[in-house]
Amino acid sequence: MDNRLKLLSVALLVLLAGCTGGAADGGAGSAGGAESVSLTADTGGSAEAEQAGGDDLPQVQRRAVIRNGQIELTVDEFNESRDAVESTAESYGGYVSDSNEYVNRRSGGTYRSGQLVVRVPSEDFSAFMSDMKDLGEVERVETDSQDVTDQLVDIEARLSNLRAQRDRLRDLYESANTTEDVLAVEERLTEVQTEIERLEAQKQSLEDRVALSTVRVSLSERPPGPANWYDTPVLQAFSESVNGAFVALRALVVAVAYAVPYLVVFGGLLAILGSGVVLAGRAAFRRLTD
Repeated sequence: MDNRLKLLSVALLVLLAGCTGGAADGGAGSAGGAESVSLTADTGGSAEAEQAGGDDLPQVQRRAVIRNGQIELTVDEFNESRDAVESTAESYGGYVSDSNEYVNRRSGGTYRSGQLVVRVPSEDFSAFMSDMKDLGEVERVETDSQDVTDQLVDIEARLSNLRAQRDRLRDLYESANTTEDVLAVEERLTEVQTEIERLEAQKQSLEDRVALSTVRVSLSERPPGPANWYDTPVLQAFSESVNGAFVALRALVVAVAYAVPYLVVFGGLLAILGSGVVLAGRAAFRRLTD
């Protein structure tokens, strides 16, 4: 009977710890956790608020904002522009995380294009975008931002409650006297620890994206040849037309070469069938006239 009472007591304590943490998650999101988050952005007016109300007024919360950008450029020389992007990112304390490069063919010539994914400190985002615009002819620019302050505050509050649960469960684990008690507490402790690790990874990812903005820089050399067909020089146009005529003639010859065997086979069959029909018709006509 004593063991059963102890097991029931442990189970109730574990359940109470879970319920307490779950209920706290809902209310703590707006109350705690903001100070431990490394945030950027909007602190305007905080000094005036502190001077006006002193310690009686709450401090204006800094905002955590993820900033992303994309810029497409036409450049004179791909390799030089790529190196310029990398060196500019490094000068701001950033780096190139991914890149790709393609060799394209057009009008008998080649030109290079590609994209670099750059991570730069968020406070240097605008300056970096401005530097990129100086590398070539700007074709398209896009920027966007996402405020994740509430997400980070909520995650921090949930982590605080889960860590408190973990500490209580560890105390229960140390005081457990039976195998059943140990297993019950251990199972709940594993669940809480897994949730803590998941939230810590989510928080780290958000903080990383807040601290370092992502900029996708697309570079492309100018394709060879004139922009419009009527800008093509006369001699070049004549040469390309002659080449096109020879290509068309060669294609016709190849097509005929492919078709000849089929024409011979199917033509012979049609001739035989036609002869048979003619002979059968003549025989029928003679029987009718006799």
